[in-house]
Amino acid sequence: MTQLPPTAKLAVQTQRARAVAAFIAGVRAVLPDPARATPSQLEAAAALLRGLAARTELFDASSFALHPERPGTIYRLAEDTDGAYALYLSLGEAGKAQPPHDHTTWAIIAGVRGEERNEVYARTPGAEPGRDVLTHVRRVDVAQGSSIVLQPDDVHTIELIGSAAGAHLHFYGLALDRLPGRVVFESTAGGAYRTFGPPAAIFHARVSADELERALRGTAEIALLDVREAGRYAERHILEAANAPLWRIEQRIDRLVPRRGTRIVVVDEDESLAHEAAGKLTRLGYTDVAVLAGGTRGWAADGREVFWGTNVPSKAFGEVIEHEKHTPWIDVDELAARVAAGEDIVVVDSRTPEEFNHFTLPFSHSLPGAELVYRIGELAPDPKTFVVVNCAGRTRSIVGAQTLIDAGIPNKVASLKNGTMEWLLSGRELAYGRQAALAEPGPASLAQARERARAVIAAAGVDYIDAARLAAFEADAAAGERSLYRFDVRTREEYESGHLPGWRWAPGGQLVQATDEYVGTRRARVVLADHDGVRALTTAAWLRQLGAVEVYLFAAPLAPQAAAPGEPARSVTLESGAERVRVLRHRDPAPVVRAPVLEAWLAAADTLVYDVDRRQSYVRGHVPGARYAAPDRLPALLASERARRVVIVSEDGVLAQSVAAELQWQLRRDAHAPAVHALQGGTRAWQAAGLGLDSGAAGVLTGDDDQDISPYLLDDVAARNAGFRAYLDWELQLVAQLERAGAQDIRLCGTAR
Repeated sequence: MTQLPPTAKLAVQTQRARAVAAFIAGVRAVLPDPARATPSQLEAAAALLRGLAARTELFDASSFALHPERPGTIYRLAEDTDGAYALYLSLGEAGKAQPPHDHTTWAIIAGVRGEERNEVYARTPGAEPGRDVLTHVRRVDVAQGSSIVLQPDDVHTIELIGSAAGAHLHFYGLALDRLPGRVVFESTAGGAYRTFGPPAAIFHARVSADELERALRGTAEIALLDVREAGRYAERHILEAANAPLWRIEQRIDRLVPRRGTRIVVVDEDESLAHEAAGKLTRLGYTDVAVLAGGTRGWAADGREVFWGTNVPSKAFGEVIEHEKHTPWIDVDELAARVAAGEDIVVVDSRTPEEFNHFTLPFSHSLPGAELVYRIGELAPDPKTFVVVNCAGRTRSIVGAQTLIDAGIPNKVASLKNGTMEWLLSGRELAYGRQAALAEPGPASLAQARERARAVIAAAGVDYIDAARLAAFEADAAAGERSLYRFDVRTREEYESGHLPGWRWAPGGQLVQATDEYVGTRRARVVLADHDGVRALTTAAWLRQLGAVEVYLFAAPLAPQAAAPGEPARSVTLESGAERVRVLRHRDPAPVVRAPVLEAWLAAADTLVYDVDRRQSYVRGHVPGARYAAPDRLPALLASERARRVVIVSEDGVLAQSVAAELQWQLRRDAHAPAVHALQGGTRAWQAAGLGLDSGAAGVLTGDDDQDISPYLLDDVAARNAGFRAYLDWELQLVAQLERAGAQDIRLCGTAR
């Protein structure tokens, strides 16, 4: 078990999370089946609840404020995926009262602050149907040190007596929004009754911007998750925030934040989405979740830096490298002249093979970032060859060139200043559709590459771990003590041909370029492996200098082997089999419809189809008649629509099922709401059924909400070039912005930073 450093004090958020988790564990021991609770079990649970309520320091007003528009404010503290063992903190102003109501499940209330008067009634049928009689049974005043236990059929009223505001823990056998049979009576005598709906809003504990900033600079693990769609996130966000959009979070969270006990702070623009996201995370098993008070808007209002763009820490890293290491560069005019003159130059594109295929310089070779030291000997065996590294903009050109320089290759090396953006700005053309062909290093080249990689890793100070220490790390992760990410940094083809069970694929160059897409937990452990002793080393060296995580190298060789039993090749993508199960368990699944049935529904003109995956994919091809909407905008869009049914579509149907289930849940109380379905197998299944697709952006309803639109995607050349210039200007100012933000993670080897 790994302990925190002696100077690290547990945040109140984490102290509270651990206390709540211990309470829930204690209740499970004395009340193992919440659907069959006995009076003695409930009394034992009440004693445990009183003990938790006595920890008043965990329920301070700064974390649990009374909402100015809600005299009774409810905060969720814990809840199982199926809604069981639901724990809330209920706040109220003095005099707050609730009319007679039942719960249809057992309930326990314990006092934290203030005094809550409970009048309990028995309910019997009245002489007239729909008008029951209430008979007073007892009065219980609940304050600090006391509690009340209510049975499912008990009816009670609540009133905060005295002059003080109240804070009470409410513990239920089933969550408040899963109790459709609750009723509220017109008076304490009984009479007519109606359905008693759940609270209009359920909040989660807040943390201040000051507290979050201290945590981000501290040594303990923390995940800061921005839950807006990617396009809105890119417009302005906190530097350390990873993007985990609210309506896509079930698919991404297992990979982004694998440890359920990780301290998570959820942020959005203004708290409009964050509490809903915190509720999802709680129901998915995350126990230490809070919301940033005031969101990104509040963070900026305090004078703190906000950043725009994507993968900002990694891109800022590239700028710091050039600024502090003075990485040499060559501009496009000089490169073009040298190539035209037939000089001995090799240009390597350090992006992914897929990006290389999309567009590249006409004379470049594909050599993704982690492959540079590993394969450069085959492309430039002559030390007199000039090696130029390029990418689409700046970051991977700079990092790639500096990687080769730090590895000590004898060749002259430079980055292409501003990459293919500058090439296009100069009026030159790119090549499209070229296939990447990675040269395998021979024995001599491999030996030399290993020697160079070992020198790089030694300078960076990254530790090797053996199988025994890795097993200890894995035990810590299994026990919930520390987060662990294990990455295989080879090519996709190598990974798919065989890899160690449980290891994820993350090509090394992308792991450095887009670290926030792979690792959501700061200060987590990251272990890298390859089978060649080169690629993991150079990747680890850069991650070590990028900071924010602990980086280790797995010393045991990762020899190619058969894929792990039951582990599909699809595990290299965002959705693994385990994540699919979690997507479907979070809500009752929405019904699915097959492509031929949807075709018939569309012909009948009584069905709306919404594609929710990616706007770019929608533009390339979508189900005829479908419109595109970022998922979090669907409830508002449907509020103004009236249709017999709605079908949600995504590329493979996985996201569609998750979104449809959530939408079905949110619309469940609207008698006029349409039936919600998901297209089974998604757009792929539609095509496999021999059905055609439409293309174009005419049906896009939510603009760029779902993604940051690259200037490369703009058809208008003037707009594209303006976008290029704005992007390049933005990258160049990142070093200064990092300094204004007080960011301290980046530590380059051999520099004073």
